[in-house]
Amino acid sequence: MFKNLIFDWSGTLVDDLGPTLEATNAVLQLHGKDTMNKEEFRRRFRLPYSEFYEEVLPGILLGELENHFRHAFANSTVPVTVLPHAREKLDWCQNNNVRCFVLTSMDQKTFEAQLDDLFMRQFFEATYSGVLDKRHVIGELIDTHNLLIDETAFVGDMIHDVVTAKHGGVSSVAVLTGYTHHDVLLTVSPDWIVDDLSVFQAMMHDAKQMRSYE
Repeated sequence: MFKNLIFDWSGTLVDDLGPTLEATNAVLQLHGKDTMNKEEFRRRFRLPYSEFYEEVLPGILLGELENHFRHAFANSTVPVTVLPHAREKLDWCQNNNVRCFVLTSMDQKTFEAQLDDLFMRQFFEATYSGVLDKRHVIGELIDTHNLLIDETAFVGDMIHDVVTAKHGGVSSVAVLTGYTHHDVLLTVSPDWIVDDLSVFQAMMHDAKQMRSYE
């Protein structure tokens, strides 16, 4: 089905919604704004996050907001964990010679620490982190690693991930394990929407089995 997969990180492979929401609310409170509950956050938060913060905290320098967010995120007591089925999916890819990459907006230092703390580094041929707008990097990733468009998919949990996939000309797979509601994702028409990575793994496994009978 696909020989190359580009993964988003947060909400796709790891669950960091708790500390992200906590840190976002800390930034909002610092500037005298109302906090958000989980459901409101999942409907309003979007990437590039610069656009989200310009909406909720207009006129405040992004660098200042990032510093406050990172401090609150680092001090959160809510753990970041590997999402169910993510490690199994990556194991399957490794065993079936599917090349895997990460393209994420997460701060590079935080991402690199999570990659090692969660023992995930071995699954990826290359990772791209700290990317504010993924549309600006997906073409470089594809060209640098000689990926064929029709053999590649971008797997993510947000509208920006689907839009980035379309921008890069690759297939889009939206997962419902992260930051965005099903009905919100539908507005950008991803090629597939799956409940979690076990469903996507089954899809790829079935496609591989079908090819073996041809």
